[in-house]
Amino acid sequence: MLVSRSLGALGTAVLAGVILAGCSTQANRAPVEDRGQPSSSTSSGVDVKSLPGAENAGKPGYYTIKPGDTLIKVGLEHGQSWKDIARWSNLDNPNVIEVGQVVRVVPPGRDVASAPSTSGGRGVAPVVVGGGSAATPTPAPTPAPSSSPAPAAKGADDVDFIWPASGSLIAGFDEQRNKGYDISGKAGDSVVAAADGRVVYAGAGLRGYGNLIILKHNNTYLTAYAHNQSLMVKEDQSVKKGQKIAEMGSTDADRVKLHFEVRRQGKPVDPSRYLPSR
Repeated sequence: MLVSRSLGALGTAVLAGVILAGCSTQANRAPVEDRGQPSSSTSSGVDVKSLPGAENAGKPGYYTIKPGDTLIKVGLEHGQSWKDIARWSNLDNPNVIEVGQVVRVVPPGRDVASAPSTSGGRGVAPVVVGGGSAATPTPAPTPAPSSSPAPAAKGADDVDFIWPASGSLIAGFDEQRNKGYDISGKAGDSVVAAADGRVVYAGAGLRGYGNLIILKHNNTYLTAYAHNQSLMVKEDQSVKKGQKIAEMGSTDADRVKLHFEVRRQGKPVDPSRYLPSR
């Protein structure tokens, strides 16, 4: 009788273990498809040629989606509103993009023959052609060392920026490690628009930036304001230079600060070339 009861108890324990193991496996199972992130054409077996816009791959003014991309990121890196990119690309659902898909990052009808490269690398200046044959490019002279960056060249889209916050500079521009300025402050301090513009993004959808605002000032310049505690403006809203657009915070950051970027045609540039000296 004792042996029988022991075996019965052992059988119950084993059965319970199997049930618990089955529940654990079910709870931790990865979703079959995560439509919120771009899927890999290689892993999913999708024929890249069948993806939307594939016929435009490699053409000027178009961009091929890579792993980790979102329309917000693509817009920031090409100086455009993510909504405009979605409209130009005829996307039914802008939250669903796939690796290998091709989107338009230049307005329809715009001359893109000399547009910056959209392949993910640095823009390449067009080769000057004359007399029916390509001219041999002359190497540019090496500039003399300078203690401070040269001021930005003046152009039709030139913008007079102001500092977006009153705190001190705690981290300067570094093309590889810091794509803008980090400005100190206290939680709730005012963050203001550096120039007149339109809000093309307001939210927390770009990893590493926390609560973020992106302003488009013209066809050349964007500014970005990251790690905010709260956002005071909405997408598509027009703002004036000096207008309060957010309150400083520490979202997705190790301390309270404003991370501020100036982007020229999508490429981050040193804010010291555009901001007035203090």
